[in-house]
Amino acid sequence: MNLDAHLGVHAQALKLRSQRMQLLASNLANADTPGYRARDMDFRSALAVAGQTSEGALLKTHQRHMSAGGIGSNPPVLQYRTPLAPSLDGNTVDVQLEQAAFAQNTVRYQATLQFLNSKLRGLMNAITGQ
Repeated sequence: MNLDAHLGVHAQALKLRSQRMQLLASNLANADTPGYRARDMDFRSALAVAGQTSEGALLKTHQRHMSAGGIGSNPPVLQYRTPLAPSLDGNTVDVQLEQAAFAQNTVRYQATLQFLNSKLRGLMNAITGQ
C-alpha cells in the first residue's frame, strides 16, 4: 500500500498551509515597516499544482537528471496583496485583514492535521488488528 495514496492531498495541504502561515505572520510582523508589501499565495492553485506534480512525478533514473515535481521543486507563487487603503509610507499591510486570514488559515491547518491524525490512527489500528 502506498502511504501517499492513502493520505491523499492532505499531507501536501498541511505543508502549504504552514508556508501560508509563515507568510501571514511575516506580514503582521512588518505592519509598521515603511515600504513593506504584504504577500500571500493562492492556496487553491498552489494545492492544484502540488497535487498534479506529486501524482505525475517522474522518477529520476540517473543522479544528474533534474527533479520533475513535488512541492519542494515547485514552490507556490507568491502574490502581492492589493491594499484596500494604502498608507503614506508605502506599507500595504492591513492588520485586520491579515489577522482574519491568519485565523482562518490556522483553523484549516488544525482541521487538516486532525484529518491526517485520524487517517494514521486508522492505519495503525488496521496494522495492529484492533
